Amino acid sequence: MAIVAPSLLAANFLKLEDECKMVNESEADWFHLDIMDGRFVPNISFGPMIVEFVRKTTKKVCDVHLMILDPGNYAQEFKNAGADNLSVHIEACPHLHRNIELIRSLGMKAGVAINPHTPVSDLNDVLHEIDLVCMMSVNPGFGGQKFIPHTLEKIKQLRKMISDRGLNVHIEIDGGVTVENAASIIAAGADVLVAGNTVFRSKDPKEIIRQLKQL
Repeated sequence: MAIVAPSLLAANFLKLEDECKMVNESEADWFHLDIMDGRFVPNISFGPMIVEFVRKTTKKVCDVHLMILDPGNYAQEFKNAGADNLSVHIEACPHLHRNIELIRSLGMKAGVAINPHTPVSDLNDVLHEIDLVCMMSVNPGFGGQKFIPHTLEKIKQLRKMISDRGLNVHIEIDGGVTVENAASIIAAGADVLVAGNTVFRSKDPKEIIRQLKQL
């Protein structure tokens, strides 16, 4: 059964407390929190303060995805705000191993995010050091995009790498996840589904989360 992580990027921020309450009352496992700086990606979202507010509403895992440059400069801030998982982009980290070590030293689970054009083989030398891979299945920066089909092949490749080494690493898929394609994503080897618009723009978000959990 996959972990379902609704992405608050798609929530109604005028009703953020209600949106958090809905996720808490649902079968969702994690809150997915996308941090964008307008430099690494062409959009700006929110920072540690929102993570801190969400942390106060929930005991569920706060899964923080940093789509920012120089993520090491902010790891302590996000730890203080309440992040349980912290994912940094391989493309933004010239000293990736140092970033991973810092995240783990702060007591968070370490994730590495990869963009659609980045081959999974780039993870070879750090896979044994991390807890999850956040695989972008759309180009990062905006919600509501369509799933890139080639992602399924990348999931299969990464799942084989993880299995061949006997590792316990989550494969998280972020972007364009729907009730219609989620089964094929899980079948390819993913075990964490990030869902934004699919959940928050639906008429019955709790029911959509329930359906994703049943796959």
